[in-house]
Amino acid sequence: MASIHLCIIDHTDNGDIILGGLFVLNFKVVNPELSFTSKPDQWKCESFEVSIFQRVQTMIFAIEEINKNHSFLPNITLGYRLYDNCVHLPVALRAATALLSGTGDVTIDGNCKGPPPVVAIVGDPLSYHSIAASRIMSLFGIPMVSYFATCSCLSNKREFPSFLRTIPSDAFQVKAMIEIIKHYGWVWIGAIASDDDYGQNALKVLIEEVSKFGCLAFIERVPTTYNKEKIDQIVNTIKQSTAKVIVGFSSEAELSILAKEIVNQNITGKQWVASEAWSTFTALARTENFDSFGGTIGVAIRKGSIPGLEKFLLQVHPDSIVDNNNMIVTFWESLFECKFLQSSDKINSSSLLGRHICTGLEDIRNITSAYSDVTDLRPSYNVYKAVYAIAHALHNLISCENGNGPFENKSCADIKDFQPWQVLHYLKRVNFTNHLGERVAFDENGDALAIYDIVNWQKSDDGNVVIKTIGLFDETTKQSKKLLINENEIFWNFESRKPPESICSKSCQPGTRKANRKGEPVCCFDCVPCADGEVSMEIDSVECFKCPNDHWSNLGKTQCVLKELEFLSYEDAMGITLTSVTLFGAFLSVVVLAVFIRYRSTPVVKANNSELSFLLLISLTLCFLCSLSFIGQPSYTTCMLRHVIFGISFVLCISCILVKTIVVIMAFRATLPGNNMMKWFGIVQQRGTVFFFTFVQSLICITWLVTAPPAPAKNTKYFNSKIILECDLGSLIGFSLLLGYIGFLSCICFLLAFFARNLPDTFNEAKFITFSMLIFCAVWITFIPAYISSPGKHTVAVEVFAILASSFGVLLSIFVPKVYIIIFKPEMNSKKALMSRQNGDQYEK
Repeated sequence: MASIHLCIIDHTDNGDIILGGLFVLNFKVVNPELSFTSKPDQWKCESFEVSIFQRVQTMIFAIEEINKNHSFLPNITLGYRLYDNCVHLPVALRAATALLSGTGDVTIDGNCKGPPPVVAIVGDPLSYHSIAASRIMSLFGIPMVSYFATCSCLSNKREFPSFLRTIPSDAFQVKAMIEIIKHYGWVWIGAIASDDDYGQNALKVLIEEVSKFGCLAFIERVPTTYNKEKIDQIVNTIKQSTAKVIVGFSSEAELSILAKEIVNQNITGKQWVASEAWSTFTALARTENFDSFGGTIGVAIRKGSIPGLEKFLLQVHPDSIVDNNNMIVTFWESLFECKFLQSSDKINSSSLLGRHICTGLEDIRNITSAYSDVTDLRPSYNVYKAVYAIAHALHNLISCENGNGPFENKSCADIKDFQPWQVLHYLKRVNFTNHLGERVAFDENGDALAIYDIVNWQKSDDGNVVIKTIGLFDETTKQSKKLLINENEIFWNFESRKPPESICSKSCQPGTRKANRKGEPVCCFDCVPCADGEVSMEIDSVECFKCPNDHWSNLGKTQCVLKELEFLSYEDAMGITLTSVTLFGAFLSVVVLAVFIRYRSTPVVKANNSELSFLLLISLTLCFLCSLSFIGQPSYTTCMLRHVIFGISFVLCISCILVKTIVVIMAFRATLPGNNMMKWFGIVQQRGTVFFFTFVQSLICITWLVTAPPAPAKNTKYFNSKIILECDLGSLIGFSLLLGYIGFLSCICFLLAFFARNLPDTFNEAKFITFSMLIFCAVWITFIPAYISSPGKHTVAVEVFAILASSFGVLLSIFVPKVYIIIFKPEMNSKKALMSRQNGDQYEK
């Protein structure tokens, strides 16, 4: 089996107590060829990342700084042993066991006494490495303090009792990212996560949280080992997706491979939301990647400053190149793109691989790199806090007073012979404030306080990409708003320079409802307008609500409004017209009545039975005026009076005409020799007949009003959007009897007049009565279908029109010829003219 090559940085002083360290410096592992014919070569680590070497140096700096402080850990010197895990789990586990065993560097006596090989480990930075390594370390009670492993699963103290970290858990990270997503109203989101515990645990929480307000357009898992087919498939999904926002949970190494392919295929127009694992990854935040990843918003570890660190970083120098495994040598070669030659190496092109020879005289101060940049210390600051947390735990351990200790019988640990689990006891209870005024402590799950910076990838004036802090997420605050963002500081990598809109379907506005598309996520829907009479008053309403019976939806279907009340009003054009015609008809009737009264002694008036004419004109005036009771908003009074006045006035009118017709016929018969019929139908009988006919109609009306009177009603049968205010008849039989009785009298009157039409003109009104009754009957026969088929206020208008038409027919047919003679032909309104015309008629006969 191939052996694993471990990269170890030598320490100049072992120290009294050794701290272990696990880092990711190389991002690629080259597997040896297994031919089974020869001993395989060692696994090789490649792709050294210069910027991450800063974290290694920060740990060394912190240890040396502590050693120089004589008041802190007095008479105790700390040492270190640091390993590169090469982003490969077997290598990481081998490094962890090497720290556990001590590789023979620690000398113990025959009684197995003395300090352990390492009392605590700073790292591992990767979650899935930490999960595996912590299970081993927990068996021996060795505390691990990670500065970058964020998987929420590591908060489980039953499974990982000796694991702590100076970075918040993913549970809080996802909260921060969700707050950013909700802040900008993004509901259609893509998700990419590494196919390991870190990515999958974060993805699980993300899915749960997003489901409360949005949808995931796609979910892709980035392989932990290079798989071109899978990478191509993920890139194709991103390219085809309509989601504008993509959330990424992945380590720097895994995302770098995917990002390279995204840039190669020139995929732009996506807003990336980065987890803290890569939000400050300077190797990715470069100019050549800016078109695809510019404007990335991410949560990041709190930035801090470490006085004196920059000077220390610039002091690094490869004093010894004897050991090829020395990290400083690898760092120097990567930074200056050169190659150190060992004494056994031959100078040739194959050994240099196109690079020049390193001399060791290169000046690190002349190169600007992420390694020496201390303006944005995040993971390195966490390393610094981790070292100091362990140091404080050790300081508290040696400060223990016998008899007041935390262990059995209130004993204290012996600094010369203590166990890692005793350090773990103090480490869990660490609580101090560092030089920046920041409190360093662990909660009951071993997690750091949940405070994140919100960062944004922008271009500086010189064209370089900078990772700028634009806000803060503080889970520890007692205020309701935990996310603070300075909107003016954000760069959006879109033409509009505004936040993108990431939705599958636009929000349904009030007046519509959401209708989910079959087979698609709930965020993909159509907006269906509410039906008439239904409304939705909220954005993205899932249903429309029916309005109450007396309400109807407005044009926008956004609210229920009172239905429009419709009735034949005095204010609308139709009402004004009918009112005007009514008043004109009544006025005309009064004028005719006045003319007849003025000329009541003239032959024309006398010959036409002046008393019945006066009564007929009065009834016609009432017929005209009763129309007014049909106009205006119906009430109990108008509903009862309109049909009573209409029925009685029309019966009075028809009765008068009928009696006049009978009088005409009898008067003609009375002129025959031996005929004395007129004595049987004198004035008293005429009055009695009119009264009798009217009385019968009055009985019908009274019976109708007593049994089932008409009343105001709201009719919604014809128009959904309107309420027609009308008079409910109460009893259709009553209304039918009223009209039927009028029709009966009209038919009798018409028949009698028709039979008497050929009587001499001097005495005869029959032809005028015949014509008036013909108009009257025609109007009311056509009234019935028109009344039934006319909806709303037009029903009333038809009834009013019928009343007016029939009234005008009677008035004009019977009285206009007589008024014409009285006013314009006075010579014909004399007894002589009347007698001469009578004689002429008789002669013609």
